[in-house]
Amino acid sequence: MRLPDFEAWAIFASVVEHRSFSAAARALSLSKATVSKAVARLEAQLGASLFHRTSRTLSLTDTGRVLAPRAQRILQEAICAEEEASDAASAPKGSVRLAAPMTFGIQRVTPAVSDFLQAHPGITIDLHLDDRSVDLIEQGIDVALRIGRLPDSSLRARRLAPIAMHVVASPAYLERHGTPRHPAELGEHRCLCYTNVSTDVWRFNGPGGAEVSVRPVGPLKANSGEAMLPALRDGVGLTVLPDFIVAADLAGGRLVEVLADWRAPPIALHLVTPPNPLRPARVEALIGFLVERFSAKG
Repeated sequence: MRLPDFEAWAIFASVVEHRSFSAAARALSLSKATVSKAVARLEAQLGASLFHRTSRTLSLTDTGRVLAPRAQRILQEAICAEEEASDAASAPKGSVRLAAPMTFGIQRVTPAVSDFLQAHPGITIDLHLDDRSVDLIEQGIDVALRIGRLPDSSLRARRLAPIAMHVVASPAYLERHGTPRHPAELGEHRCLCYTNVSTDVWRFNGPGGAEVSVRPVGPLKANSGEAMLPALRDGVGLTVLPDFIVAADLAGGRLVEVLADWRAPPIALHLVTPPNPLRPARVEALIGFLVERFSAKG
C-alpha cells in the first residue's frame, strides 16, 4: 500500500490558510518552488486541480473546496499531536485568525482581544472585521463570531447569547411624522433597513402573544448598522437595530425607542469554527476565552 503524501496535504492546507503560495512558503519556512511542487504533486495524484490561478488571484476549485477541510484536518491532527508531545498545551503559542462583524468587533471584540493577549503572551491574533460572512475554509479563519440567523452549513456553531432588537427613531423624526403605536402603522413611515439582520419583512411579538408582520419601505438599505446612524440621527427615518449599535444613542437621547410593548424577535451571537473538531491548543484557548466572555450569564 502506498502511503498518502502527507507533506503535500499539509502544504495544500497551508496554502488555503494563507491564501497564497508565497505566504504559505514563508509560514512553513520553505521555498515557493517547494510549495508549488508539493501542490502540483498532489494535484497529479488526485487527477484534479485544487486552485484557480491567475497572475493576481488564487481561489479554490470545486475539488479544492471539498478537499480543503480534509487537508486542514490532517494538518491540525499533526499539530495537535506535536503540541501534546511537547506539552505545548500548557503554554499555547502561535497565530489564530479571528473574524467578527465590524461594529461589534470594534466595540466588543477588540477589548476582549486585548485582554486575551495579555493573558496569553505566546499567542498572536490576526483579526478580520467584516460585516460579510467570510468563507472560513477559503479564508483560513480559525474562529468567527457571527450575529443573526445562521444558514445551514457544515460549520460548527455555538449560540452564545441573545441580542435584543429595538425600533428606534430620532426625536426630530417623531415630531415631524408622529410616533407609531402599533407595528401595522410602520407601513406609513420611512423605514431604514439593516440588511445584515433584517429580511424584507419585520416581525413583532406583542401583548397577549399577538404577532404582526410588516413590509418596510423607505429610502435607505445598508449592510452596516453603524452606517445608518447619521441618517437616523438626522431624522431621515426609523429602523430596527441591535442593542449594541443603538445603546449609546438611546442613552444619550439622540434616538428614542418606539413600540416598547412590541418586540422584534431577538437575534443571537454565535461562535463558529470549521468542521474539524481537532484544534491546536492556541485555538482552543481563544474559543474558551470568547465563550466565557460573551456567553449569556444565567
